[in-house]
Amino acid sequence: MTVFRTGLVALFLLLPALAQAQGANVAFGGLKHDSTLPVEVTSDQLNVNQADGSAVFSGNVLVVQGDMRLSSESVRVEYGAAGTENAGRIARMHASGNVVMVTPQEAAEADEAVYTIDSGSVVLTGNVILTQERNALSGERLVVDLNAGTGVMEGRVKTIFQPAPKE
Repeated sequence: MTVFRTGLVALFLLLPALAQAQGANVAFGGLKHDSTLPVEVTSDQLNVNQADGSAVFSGNVLVVQGDMRLSSESVRVEYGAAGTENAGRIARMHASGNVVMVTPQEAAEADEAVYTIDSGSVVLTGNVILTQERNALSGERLVVDLNAGTGVMEGRVKTIFQPAPKE
């Protein structure tokens, strides 16, 4: 799971009517991403479990894929099962603890994030805050489709729109 520094800054072109809706569809132009790029993970410690095909990176974890960055306290990496076409490849990443995900245009923060590589899906949960430029959006769950560049925020969504400064 290419985990980016927990702190996804990405607000969307939402209508003011969505300001406090239960769920909101969001356009994520900066979150459109190429999930075929290599994933680089840096951490203070690595524990590998050969039995279940996983690895846990802990302490100051930074995951980078292209121009996306994810940071957190811990990231569990799950690899494709032996005997499948995905054997040995990263299938999914689960980041937990002060998760921040950043792209050049947006940033998001959450308690946890799960990135499923093949589908290009990132699910952020728990105290999610998304910012884009001067706008902010918060909720309990954000599901992002990196291939389509779209997302859905759920759970008592609150939006703050900042008017453009006058020139």
